[in-house]
Amino acid sequence: MTTNKLQDLLDRKQKIELGGGEARIQKQHDKGKLTARERLQLLFDQDTFVEIDAFIKHRCTYFGMEKKEAPAEGVVTGYGQVEGRLVYAYAQDFTVIGGSLGEMHAQKIWKVLDNALKVGAPVVGINDSGGARIQEGVNSLYGYGGIFYRNTMASGVIPQISVIMGPCAGGAVYSPALNDFIMMVDKTSKMFITGPKVIETVTGEKVSGEALGGAMAHNQISGVATFIADNDQAAIAETRRLLSFLPSNNTETAPGCETGDDPNRVIPELNTFIPDNPNKPYNMHELISMIVDNGDFMEYQPYYAANMITCFARMGGRSVGILANQPKVLAGCLDINASDKAARFVRTCDAFNVPLLTLVDVPGFLPGTAQEYGGIIRHGAKLLYAYSEATVPLVTVITRKAYGGAYIAMCSKHLGGDMVLAWPTAEIAVMGPAGAANVVFKKEIDAADDPAVAKKKMIDEYNAEFATPYKAAELGYVDDVIEPAITRQRVIDAFNMLASKREMLPPKKHGNIPV
Repeated sequence: MTTNKLQDLLDRKQKIELGGGEARIQKQHDKGKLTARERLQLLFDQDTFVEIDAFIKHRCTYFGMEKKEAPAEGVVTGYGQVEGRLVYAYAQDFTVIGGSLGEMHAQKIWKVLDNALKVGAPVVGINDSGGARIQEGVNSLYGYGGIFYRNTMASGVIPQISVIMGPCAGGAVYSPALNDFIMMVDKTSKMFITGPKVIETVTGEKVSGEALGGAMAHNQISGVATFIADNDQAAIAETRRLLSFLPSNNTETAPGCETGDDPNRVIPELNTFIPDNPNKPYNMHELISMIVDNGDFMEYQPYYAANMITCFARMGGRSVGILANQPKVLAGCLDINASDKAARFVRTCDAFNVPLLTLVDVPGFLPGTAQEYGGIIRHGAKLLYAYSEATVPLVTVITRKAYGGAYIAMCSKHLGGDMVLAWPTAEIAVMGPAGAANVVFKKEIDAADDPAVAKKKMIDEYNAEFATPYKAAELGYVDDVIEPAITRQRVIDAFNMLASKREMLPPKKHGNIPV
């Protein structure tokens, strides 16, 4: 090889690596944002990232585009190692024509998705783009459509994570929406179908970009996003952490690790954890922290539908997904948003062979016209569907209330729960004691000399007979009533026993989940 040709190669690569140039890179830094290449260097283990398609160029000749250079076509693509495991990634480069997506930009992303699906590796997409490249017209839309199609084909086969690190508007939002997880950066990332100016023009409504599509708007109000981070560096670190809980694809299990936490650790504090007053709330986060390895868990959608807790953790070194009612919020009732959140989490874990632990303290579905008119029947059915369809190991622990349809929905034996455990404080019944007494003993209460005294007596009788775990245990709907202190030990033992579980669904094209 001649020295001239080698130098030409090095010069070309150096120019490509500069993206939009030093001035635009500095502008990116001034906004508190990293460049596409800096983000990828943080995502991958040191010196493992391999770039592909660096020399791709657009072929647009409209509106002066034939005179515009777009190094790497505005998106950096490739693969590397994350904690020693293969991961594919792409990062849109806002310094190059605003990271806008054209035909060749899209085809680079197509190749990442195609290759990742072929070899069974997760994909991380880092979004920072002004949207479709208008100069390329319908070719840009064609590019987006190809991405959406591939996202859908890869769904449930390989984990797909979108990290929003800047604007993501219009059609661009649907690729993240089709992914398994969306990480957003507070104050710098935005997602919306139509921006504030368009909304004001069409409807007269005035709203800021942050209020409309900022990280907290989508983490707390819409439920579109899954995680929020303070800055680019934190978002990348959390993405690496998330990958550690997931397998590379649907034929594998998540990697185990030695956490140093004794799987047989007894937790005496749990024996007095449930308040004596059945209507007094407690913090389910504390219970989760006590039973998982080293008290460490990664919460999924922590700000959305807070009456339902969903998180990844490790128990005995094994990755598990945990769902739990939160008595501190809406008394732990199931509502529309909690049902959607939980159903999505169950299906995500089931797709990627992550066993599920369900912690139950649920008084019922949230009553009211807003819930009924909003479709709680349809939304609640999603959770029933998700659990019934799941084939991963399913372990359930009922800590206190488990009433009516909500008891069924929270991974009861009837929906396929493999191991259902209950604490002595569990109350498994069709409805709460007061409501039940009003129905069952209405005539006796009305005929009594003192209805209030009679009602209290009937409630006490109902409590003693039915508001316990023992009726369900007598019928085999609860496998065991356990001392709370040994919950961690029994759950880990159950997951060990279920590790070889094999269950097949009936052959069909696909089910018809009530979306």
